[in-house]
Amino acid sequence: MVGLSSKSYELLSKIATNEKHGENSPYFDGWKAYDRDPYHPTRNPQGVIQMGLAENQLCFDLIEEWLKKNPKASICTPEGLHQFRDIANFQDYHGLPQFTSAVAKFMSKVRGGRVKFDPNRILMSGGATGANELIMFCLADPGDAFLVPTPYYAAYPRDLCWRTGLRLIPVHCDSSNNFKITREALESSYKKAKDDNINVKGLIITNPSNPLGTSLDRDTLKSLVNFTNDNNIHLVCDEIYSATVFDSPRFVSVAEIIEEMDDSSCKKELIHIVYSLSKDMGFPGFRVGIVYSYNDIVVNCGRKMSSFGLVSSQTQHMLAAMLSDDEFVDNFLKESSRRLAKRHEYFSKGLEEVNIKRFPSNAGLFYWMNLSSLLKEQSFEAEMALWRVIINEVKLNVSPGSSFNCLEPGWFRVCFANMDDETVEVALNRIRAFVIGKEKTTKNNNRAKKNNNVVEVKKRWQQNLRLSFSSSRLLDHHETVMSPHILSPHSPIPASSPLVQAT
Repeated sequence: MVGLSSKSYELLSKIATNEKHGENSPYFDGWKAYDRDPYHPTRNPQGVIQMGLAENQLCFDLIEEWLKKNPKASICTPEGLHQFRDIANFQDYHGLPQFTSAVAKFMSKVRGGRVKFDPNRILMSGGATGANELIMFCLADPGDAFLVPTPYYAAYPRDLCWRTGLRLIPVHCDSSNNFKITREALESSYKKAKDDNINVKGLIITNPSNPLGTSLDRDTLKSLVNFTNDNNIHLVCDEIYSATVFDSPRFVSVAEIIEEMDDSSCKKELIHIVYSLSKDMGFPGFRVGIVYSYNDIVVNCGRKMSSFGLVSSQTQHMLAAMLSDDEFVDNFLKESSRRLAKRHEYFSKGLEEVNIKRFPSNAGLFYWMNLSSLLKEQSFEAEMALWRVIINEVKLNVSPGSSFNCLEPGWFRVCFANMDDETVEVALNRIRAFVIGKEKTTKNNNRAKKNNNVVEVKKRWQQNLRLSFSSSRLLDHHETVMSPHILSPHSPIPASSPLVQAT
């Protein structure tokens, strides 16, 4: 940090200066590379294209059209100015009643109306980052731990651990079973933590998954609920991508699972949902984070803690009007799903043209792309070397799998919904050129290696030939006669013999 010596850090808090933020990880380094040299179609066409940011920018036209038709939703327009004073003075941490009711209704619509949410259980925070931290502050103390299946969101160490003092215990999943979260893997990680005297307070999952782009099936969710119930620990479900499902199977919320279970088999007070409008609506700048808890004490404590990260009253006012418009919401959810599916299919075909494999996905704003075939060796060092080439030469900011705690080198997360169609085409052209160039280089290297081997064989042949002639001259000089047995056609001559090499 500019202007701060190591001695200056001694004057600051350990919370502010510890390394758990993760700012120096490749995940954030890719963002910095983009910030230094951002792509622009005319001003900087050779710049870095941002494919490391999971944003949904495909439906802004629908939102802008709604804003034009509903000027009263803003207190900064002549039509809405009469509400300016009341909204500007509002600061109750319960939130505007019309806002919490609209959010509860929207969450239900996203889940197909199969579950209802109580507005009185909605807690506000500054985006999903603030919501994740808020629930951790409520559930655990410094030094406590949460289990988290891999691969998981690269910024979880920042969101969950940086200021809370918590630790994360990876539950390792791999591609051999499609990264499925199994009860056996959970039990193994939980037992090891207990053996190490680590106090495990809960399990946190993302559904749909970031970075896999898959939604959890009903049986897996039931298994997770049963696991946390059996061990009397919390289950936090990060469902911020719930409206990004564009293909089957449909999204199943943990809220549906616990409503199907009777109270004797499900401890609802151990279950909490994190939500936001950053991904589903494409509003990361509005910083709308939500915690929905089935625990009365958590709701009470969390509401007081939310004073440190409230959603602005102006934002609440505008979103209350938008999310209460049933016709708009229904059309938005339908159109967003259609556009995500179209972009996903288009990008998929572009990758298939150069035989790039990807993990099958039905949700999210990204691909889990397998580039292991392009690694010089199957190691994380080789993954990082490839990532640096992609960032610095191909000029694409993609995120390496190691940033997501993936145990298998060669996986990369690539975002596809945060750019227009023209930029997508530029990105695909760069990917095609890189992969084709890589294949040509590999072929040329193999051809050169083969030629070198031929030259080496020829050199050895010539050397052995000279040796054979020299041996013949020595035999003539000393009048030495070779054994008839050696020259017998029934006794094969060794391949290393000078005679064979000379022939």
